[in-house]
Amino acid sequence: MAQDPLSAGEIRPTPLGSALGERYLSYALSTIMARSLPDVRDGLKPVHRRLLWAMRQLRLDPDQGFKKAARVVGDVIGKYHPHGDQSVYDAMVRLAQDFAARYPLVDGQGNFGNIDGDNPAAMRYTEARLTQIGDLLLTGLDEDTVDFRPTYDGEEQEPVVLPGAFPNLLANGAAGIAVGMATSIPPHNAGEICDALLHLIKAPEARIETLMKHMPGPDFPTGGVLVEPGDSILEAYKTGRGGFRLRARWEREDAGRGTYRVIVTEMPYQVQKSKLVERIAALLAEKKLPLLADVRDESAENVRLVLEPKSRTVEPELLMEHLFRQTDLEVRVPLNMNVLDGQGVPRVMDLREVLRAFLDHRQEVLQRRSRYRQAKIDQRLEVLNGFLIVYLNLDKVIKIIREEDEPKPELMKIFKLTDNQAEAILNMRLRSLRRLEEMEIRKEKTALEAERKELAALLKDEDKRWKAIAAEIQEVKKRFGGGPLGKRRTMITDAPAVTEIAPDAFIEREPITVICSEKGWIRAMKGHLEPSDEVKYKEGDRGKFWLKAETTDKLVLFGTNGRFYTLACDKLPGGRGLGEPVRLMIDLGNDQDIVAMFIHQPGRKLLVASTDGRGFIVPEEEVLAQTKNGKQVLNVTPPVEARVCTPAEGDMVACLGDNRKLLLFPLAELPEMARGRGITLQKYKEGGLADAKTFIRAEGLSWKLGDRVRVETDIKDWIGERAQAGRLPPKGFPKGNRFG
Repeated sequence: MAQDPLSAGEIRPTPLGSALGERYLSYALSTIMARSLPDVRDGLKPVHRRLLWAMRQLRLDPDQGFKKAARVVGDVIGKYHPHGDQSVYDAMVRLAQDFAARYPLVDGQGNFGNIDGDNPAAMRYTEARLTQIGDLLLTGLDEDTVDFRPTYDGEEQEPVVLPGAFPNLLANGAAGIAVGMATSIPPHNAGEICDALLHLIKAPEARIETLMKHMPGPDFPTGGVLVEPGDSILEAYKTGRGGFRLRARWEREDAGRGTYRVIVTEMPYQVQKSKLVERIAALLAEKKLPLLADVRDESAENVRLVLEPKSRTVEPELLMEHLFRQTDLEVRVPLNMNVLDGQGVPRVMDLREVLRAFLDHRQEVLQRRSRYRQAKIDQRLEVLNGFLIVYLNLDKVIKIIREEDEPKPELMKIFKLTDNQAEAILNMRLRSLRRLEEMEIRKEKTALEAERKELAALLKDEDKRWKAIAAEIQEVKKRFGGGPLGKRRTMITDAPAVTEIAPDAFIEREPITVICSEKGWIRAMKGHLEPSDEVKYKEGDRGKFWLKAETTDKLVLFGTNGRFYTLACDKLPGGRGLGEPVRLMIDLGNDQDIVAMFIHQPGRKLLVASTDGRGFIVPEEEVLAQTKNGKQVLNVTPPVEARVCTPAEGDMVACLGDNRKLLLFPLAELPEMARGRGITLQKYKEGGLADAKTFIRAEGLSWKLGDRVRVETDIKDWIGERAQAGRLPPKGFPKGNRFG
């Protein structure tokens, strides 16, 4: 017989979107509340809390022996945390690593990994127990200081939060990613946290600026140097969000004969040393670290990363600034104090709220522990009063016990005893009936009554409770605020001045020869070569420009469109082939050509002119272009084109027209501009400007004639005023109308 589907339970029609939304919300809440965000009171996520609780149940106290880590992990996933054993073991390992946790909560024995990023041994090989700090977080669990809840299967009990006598959230930090939110809290110095807590007890409304005088910033287990501006650090703690620049600590070590090497002694937090060395080596192979010659790892127990500069003239500060920008020798550590508050609500807190939440939790723990102790004292006093009644009526009590079948009701009736008192009397040993024992009971009763009186006064007076909490914090500071563990490891300094590094400092300087053909195929050959017929070109093409340069130089091109283009010489194609079209590197149209190509020289000035005889002087710094589109300097309108670009060196200008007329005039008559059409240099009835150059009048006008250079010193007949037509050049002037 088929089963009625309704008998399996209620079936409710629900839109798919609503069903998915409900389930995703449940998943998100589970991730936020039970996995990723720490509790502001004890600074622990559930997995860490369950690890410590399981270790307490296994009696893995600091003064006891170790047990296999697998035993602890097995108890955690079997009783409290039904997740993967590897994830639980990883969480346990992190609590034991002194380079990951500022104050380890687990004392590990065996291979628990290292700063190089090597994995820990399997949990069947390692052993663990609690550290003193881990034990301190659990102190008071047996005194009703916190609430307990059933475990996931209802068979066990686990604490909702630990009593947390140690300020673990700030001391060890936390990191986690939930659904739609995350947390990232760097570790801090416990002694400084205690000072801030003590100040907050004295001044509950203390400003964050004042609190930060006691705890100025993070303190990482691996040390390093914090180089964040003070106002930026303050703003981060005021808002609960921000970040810090953390650098490796380094020192200069003399290597003799004027040379040196840089020794990195402390790594940034959570940077794996082996991967960092691999990254630096890869950048070296790619020639992206021109200031560095070699890197090697000489670390043993202490970090010792050796950086060899390429030249002893390189300043170590410049070398390290470059490496900080290129590698993880500098990292940014985020701050996002997103935690679960005392009611289990996730929110971002500022520094004062975090410290206040810890103090409020300790206040609650103190009150609950005091009430618990008060109740225990009341129970003991009740029993002691019953014992004293026995001593006053010893013979009668013994007689009742011997003669009565049910002595308990009889004792309660005759001596007006409570059930607990009667039970305690019946369970007394005979040896306790001696006279000396009565004196001890009276002494104990007096002490307990005095203690109860103190507890009652403590519970009534808030000031006394704060004094007691302050004493506890002072004790924590005394135990963990000094010595090798408590000493501040991270140096906090002002942000360094931004060191501007010349772009060519990142390029390895090598001699090259830049070759460009008439059709615009460009290449760079290694070394300084002389022009020769051995250099091959494409069929129908031939050489046009041949320049000796360095890889650190800038190559400047001037087009017939009046635009200047800039190329980095180290980016030019190699000289093994025929090169590449320069038009692929710059936006130069196929209907336009290259007028001039030269190596940039800072401080130089150029004479630029167009075919219509107009031109001006432009500083070379003004023609450098930042993009492949180039920079428009000489404005021309077709059919006019740019014709001349030559260094403006000397005191005279020589202009030669297509009509073979030569005009000389003073260079001072030309204006210096950054962009424009310019002014008229020479007038023509027909044709235009063929060539122009500058020269020194005292040295005469020169031009190339074949392989020879001819100089004409008697030039007064050609000197005129700017914008004149000129006259025919001297005899022997080249027929190509070019100065050469």
